[in-house]
Amino acid sequence: MATTADAPDVVSLLEEQHQQIRALFAAVRTTSGTEQQDNFERLRRLLAVHETAEELITHPWVRMSEGGNDVVDARLEEETESKKLLAQLDGMAVDDPGFAPGLAALEQAVLAHADAEEREEFPLLRADTDPQQLQRMATAAKVASALAPTHPHPWVGSSMTTNLMAGPIASLVDRTRDAVTEVLKRT
Repeated sequence: MATTADAPDVVSLLEEQHQQIRALFAAVRTTSGTEQQDNFERLRRLLAVHETAEELITHPWVRMSEGGNDVVDARLEEETESKKLLAQLDGMAVDDPGFAPGLAALEQAVLAHADAEEREEFPLLRADTDPQQLQRMATAAKVASALAPTHPHPWVGSSMTTNLMAGPIASLVDRTRDAVTEVLKRT
């Protein structure tokens, strides 16, 4: 199985991230305490950067395919709903009474979204894009992920334009918040 670091193209990269997301949901469900909180934070971060990369890289490309607009519009609706659910959990302690039901709702929404991408969007991307472009898109997705916000921001929306305008500010704030939180955990 390809890893995120050596995925040969953007579809393989995103499919590998979907597998990591599935594994992190399982890890959050089957652990407790600090380990569960850490697993959730890894999941939150991966979800945030993964969706940003899709919104900036793959969705605009798929829109150029026949029927692509409808496919992408449906995926963006799902992403917006997932971001709202994730935002409700972000900052919530894993032992909060609302965490487990919120996590279950998020998992159901995210996994249905990933399945729809794999079934509807990724085949369009592979059919209408040459392999070299798919490789370049993987590189671009890695760059976008490295610079993306690490927390959900449903108010930013799911369009490429709003991500490009608001994303860098949200990313700076998120990464600063993450660094401060990490330092405070150690003291």
